[in-house]
Amino acid sequence: MTLDDLDRTLLLALLERPRVGLREHARTLGVARGTVQARFVRLQEAGVITGFAPRVSPSALGYGVLAFVTLHIAQGRLDAVADHLASVPEVVEAHSITGDGDLWCRVVAHSNAHLERVIQQLLASPGVERTQSEISLTERVPARVLPLVRSLPRAGRRREEA
Repeated sequence: MTLDDLDRTLLLALLERPRVGLREHARTLGVARGTVQARFVRLQEAGVITGFAPRVSPSALGYGVLAFVTLHIAQGRLDAVADHLASVPEVVEAHSITGDGDLWCRVVAHSNAHLERVIQQLLASPGVERTQSEISLTERVPARVLPLVRSLPRAGRRREEA
């Protein structure tokens, strides 16, 4: 999807002030509320805007251990393993990857002992041959997209001009 300047400006406004309603964004941007609503719906339908839920800190819920687990999967078992991962609440994210390993998971746990039990759950999935885990010590850059949206070129400018 190609974003024009209004789309980009609306995305920035939504990211910078997510709790403000579309009517207030329309007022701030100097466009009709219907225009902002239509752009918002179009961005949703195109998959640019993907959610509305608040970000919840697993650590604040008692899951103070964060680990990145790489799974090595037997040929032809990727979908079955992914289905199993979806049933493990401590797996908060999973991606198919290239390189050493087949699936990368972000996993949370209450303690290292709990993490070991979660990893054993992952290994119990038919098709998982082995895992490799790294425990996060400190989050240095939280998940974010605002800087990425800010770096988008203005309409009419090519990427190399930006």
